[in-house]
Amino acid sequence: MKKLLVTGSNGQLGRAVNIEFAGDSDFEIYNTDVAEGEGIHALDITDIEAVQECVREVKPYAIINCAAYTAVDAQEKDWDLSYRINAIGPRNLSIAATDNDAKMVHISTDYVFAGNASKPYTEFDPTGPVSAYGTTKLAGENFVKQFANHFYMIRTAWLYGDGKNFVKTMLKLAENHDEVGVVKDQLGTPTSTKELARAIHTLLPSDNYGLFHGTCEGSTNWAEFTDEIYRLAGVKTKVNHVTTEEYKAMNPASAPRPAYSILDNYMLRLTNSYKFADWRDAIKDYIEELN
Repeated sequence: MKKLLVTGSNGQLGRAVNIEFAGDSDFEIYNTDVAEGEGIHALDITDIEAVQECVREVKPYAIINCAAYTAVDAQEKDWDLSYRINAIGPRNLSIAATDNDAKMVHISTDYVFAGNASKPYTEFDPTGPVSAYGTTKLAGENFVKQFANHFYMIRTAWLYGDGKNFVKTMLKLAENHDEVGVVKDQLGTPTSTKELARAIHTLLPSDNYGLFHGTCEGSTNWAEFTDEIYRLAGVKTKVNHVTTEEYKAMNPASAPRPAYSILDNYMLRLTNSYKFADWRDAIKDYIEELN
């Protein structure tokens, strides 16, 4: 049986990966996170010695790095922590993966792009992050490329799953608000962790290494996404479509966000003929599960 060492296993994607691989008898999961829990081993991915010791002991077939610092606004005031988790962590895991002949799966983000495109970004388009989060995630990508011999790196966007996320935040707001203001001029693709975990499962047994984009199909904006969430959940709260400038006036501490972060899953389509679900089908499935 092949062991999979999962970091950030208590997060949204980590939980989805556990569910996805639970029915595959070829794999056994060794869960880690920054804090120990039931079935979860404590591992600080920013500590190279701790990472090396853990990987030597587990001897995994692959490391699936679901750990990340994703508090976009907070990172503008704490670049050091952002670099430690989003860049040094993947570096340490990649070094250990190579030293122990393990595959490396790393999850990156649409935030590595500037967000000023007019057509979906492919894996070949130039990066240009505008925030601490995007900058440190791009540094993490570069470390994986530098140190991991065999890696699958997947850029994704607008993730939601079992945990804290935009969908649950908007449903919570609807409980005591008749109206909510949501940005209408930031474009992207909401992506289910279930869909991303399936893509990881498809890639992992293969030798199809490299950089991939992995989001659900189609695109929308945050306000229209909220409209769809409320429609599916039967919520009557009104969604006011506001501009980014109007939102920043109400929330001046917010970090820069890409105005355009639609990703084209070009390499998955070209090399694997793999297709994610449409974002509308995925969110419908998710809301049904929540209910």
